[in-house]
Amino acid sequence: MKKIITVAVGLATVASAALAAAVVGPGPSAGVASSHREAPLIAEDPSADNTDLYAFRSPDRPDSVTIISNWIPGEDPAAGPNYYTFSPSARYNIYIDRNGDARPDITYRFRFGRTAGPLFLGNTVQKYTATRTENGKTRVLAWAKTPPNNIGPRATPDYRALAANAVVDAKGTKVFAGQRDDAFFGDIGAIFDLLAFRKGTGAEGGGKDFFAGYAVHSIALQIPIADLKAKNSTIGVWSSTDRLNVTVAGKVRKGWSQVSRIGNPLVNEVVVPTKFKDLWNRSQPVNDKQFAGPVLTPILAKLMNDLYKVNAPETNRDDLVAVFGTGVQGLNYTGPTVADLLRLNYSIPVTPSDKVNRLGVIGGDNGGFPNGRRLADDVVDAAEQVMAGFLKGNKVPLGDGVNTGDVPALGFFPYQADPASGFANTKGQQKP
Repeated sequence: MKKIITVAVGLATVASAALAAAVVGPGPSAGVASSHREAPLIAEDPSADNTDLYAFRSPDRPDSVTIISNWIPGEDPAAGPNYYTFSPSARYNIYIDRNGDARPDITYRFRFGRTAGPLFLGNTVQKYTATRTENGKTRVLAWAKTPPNNIGPRATPDYRALAANAVVDAKGTKVFAGQRDDAFFGDIGAIFDLLAFRKGTGAEGGGKDFFAGYAVHSIALQIPIADLKAKNSTIGVWSSTDRLNVTVAGKVRKGWSQVSRIGNPLVNEVVVPTKFKDLWNRSQPVNDKQFAGPVLTPILAKLMNDLYKVNAPETNRDDLVAVFGTGVQGLNYTGPTVADLLRLNYSIPVTPSDKVNRLGVIGGDNGGFPNGRRLADDVVDAAEQVMAGFLKGNKVPLGDGVNTGDVPALGFFPYQADPASGFANTKGQQKP
C-alpha cells in the first residue's frame, strides 16, 4: 500500500505544477508564487488574493491542528507610508469539511477595521472580529488586534514581543492575524523562464529564492483535535475571500461575492486554463469536477520532454484527478466527491524532527504534503522529479535549487517567522 500511496501522491504534486513552466508570469517583486497573482481579476485586488494555505499537526502541541492561510502577495516590508493591511471591506474565510462532501462544516470568518495613523504614517494595527460557525450556529471566537507591521527598530522595537502579544487564546483555540514572513520558497525566476536550471538540473543547489525578505498577511488557527470530529480523522481545508457587492455608482447591494480561494498549492495558478481562472476563484470546491480535464494531460510533461527529453508520461493521468479530487486511499481519502481541498489525516503522528523529509509523502514522510502541508515542504522539487517519472523508475534529479526558505520557521504558534524589517531591507538576500 505504501508504494501506491507514494506514487499517487507524487503525481498529484506534479499536477499542481503542471503548467508552471508554460505560463509566463511577472517577476518576484510582483508576487508570483504558490497561487500568488494566479488569475487576471484577483491580480488587480492583492488585499483579497489568497496566496498559500497550510495545515498540519502542531509539532509542539500534537493534540491540535494548525491551519495557516496567507493573503497579499509580495509585500515589501518598507512599503510606507501606507503599509499593507487586511482590507476592511473584505471577509476572510477558512473552511473545514469533516465528512467528505466538499461543503463547510466549520467556518472561521475574519473582519478587519482600520484607523488613521500618526503624522504621515498609515496605522498597521487593525482591530478584528473572528467568528466560528458550526451546525448553523455562529459565535464570536475573538475580538483582537493584529500586531503592527515590522517597520523598523524605532517604530516597532522588540518585534518578537509585539507579535507574541497578538496571539489570542480563545477557549483552547489559538488565533493570530497579522504580517508574517512568506514561508513559500522557490526559484520562480528560473521556473517561469521555461523551466530553466541555474546549475545542473537543479538538484545541486544554486537556485535563488525569489521570496526572501518578502512578507504576506496571515491568519493562523491552532484548533484542538477534539473539536474537529472528522470522519476517518481526515479534514478537507480551503480558504477564500469575499467582497461586498457594489454598483459602479458606489451604492452597496445586498450580499457578498467570493473573489478568491485556495486549497492545494498552485492549482488555479498553473493547472486551470487562463480563461477559466476567474471562474475558478468564484466557484465552490463542490463544483470542481468541471475543472478536471486539464489534469488528465498535463502540459508540463510535454514541455519537459520537448526541452529535456526526460521521457515523462504525457497522457492518461486520471490518477491525478483522483488524488487531487478525493484524497488517496490509505492516506487522506475523504470520499468520492471531487474537490480541490487540502486534506489532512490528523491521526498520522507528527514526524520526528530528525525524520522530516522536505519532499513529504514522496520522500517517505507521511506527515507532509500532500497530507496537509507544512511550512518547509518543498512542493516545487517534488513536482519536477515526479513529473519526469521518478516514481516510475525514471529517476531524473530535478529541482529549482532552493530547498528551504530564507529564514527558519518558529518552533511555536504561529510558526511562520516574523516578517523582515522594512528598515533592514533584506529583500532578495539569500540566507540558507
